[in-house]
Amino acid sequence: MPTLTTYRGRRAASIENEHLRVTVLIGGGHLAEVYDKRAGVNPLWTPPWTSIQPAEYDPARHPEYGGTVESSLLAGLMGHNLCLDIFGGPSDDEARAGLPVHGEAPTADFEVTGTGDTIEMRAALPLAGLEVERRLVLRERAVWIRETVHNPGGVDKPVGWTEHVTLGPPFLEKGRTQFRASAGRSRVFESSFGAGDYLQIGADFEWPHAPRQSGGTEDLQVFTDAAASSAYTAHLTDPARPTAFFVAFAPDARLAFGYVWRRADFPWLGIWEENLSRTSGPWNSRTITRGMEFGVSPFPESRRAMVERGRLFDTPCFRWIPARSQVSVEYSCVSMVAATIPETLEWPAQAPESH
Repeated sequence: MPTLTTYRGRRAASIENEHLRVTVLIGGGHLAEVYDKRAGVNPLWTPPWTSIQPAEYDPARHPEYGGTVESSLLAGLMGHNLCLDIFGGPSDDEARAGLPVHGEAPTADFEVTGTGDTIEMRAALPLAGLEVERRLVLRERAVWIRETVHNPGGVDKPVGWTEHVTLGPPFLEKGRTQFRASAGRSRVFESSFGAGDYLQIGADFEWPHAPRQSGGTEDLQVFTDAAASSAYTAHLTDPARPTAFFVAFAPDARLAFGYVWRRADFPWLGIWEENLSRTSGPWNSRTITRGMEFGVSPFPESRRAMVERGRLFDTPCFRWIPARSQVSVEYSCVSMVAATIPETLEWPAQAPESH
């Protein structure tokens, strides 16, 4: 059985071996910690504000989270969160019905069970009419994750489904943390993304050189050293490879951390940059993050916009969950001590036998 514990004041469950400690939050199901014991670092982002159980959020009692449609998510956000069944904001009607930003999954209460080196998680998404299961297995320096979405209803469902992996300090350092990814055709967010925008809105480019508004390009393989900035770029992963990946490297910790997944499951990688640019609560100009967000959609946008977009670079921008069916995906998270940044990342050699 995983160890039931608390993490940053939140109800949590953890598994560990001699290399890693892996912690998930029961409220929201977030993968909050992949702590590398040799490096002494958790690469995943911990917000600089106090985190609460998503079910406890109340706009009247918790104005510090901003009082917007995003606040219920921000109150409990941490590390790697699952965006399901949308990637982006709800429509006005969906918001009035109670749908949070990025769907119900990142604010749902998960049932957590498991044995030994395995965590099993389950949650119902009543507004979406879906059920989600997540299975995490710890092997050496890798965490194997399998997710299954069940559609018990009689209607095919178009969904957004994104693994919102967010990195933060001390692993993430301005001008130092390096990145590699199996990315190619790319596009900058198609409208203003934030007060610190510096990339050309809607510009198409080839990874990793994104066009700047002031001229020239930004190398997305190194985290920005700007005083303040914001950006979002969408990247189509390499169609010639059966797997896709990203890997990040912290030179001081000599730690490489990344994810590898089946490209057929998640063809898109989104990169979100928040560098001290958001002034409203709970951000308060004190947040440094980089999201490496792989999924079925290129951009965070409403369900209607996702469906109406349909395709980008001749690639679908959402996924169908057929009526009375289920869909499963698999991916893995890898942490390793390295002298320099790896130029690629492959499936770990040892797969869980029960996968």
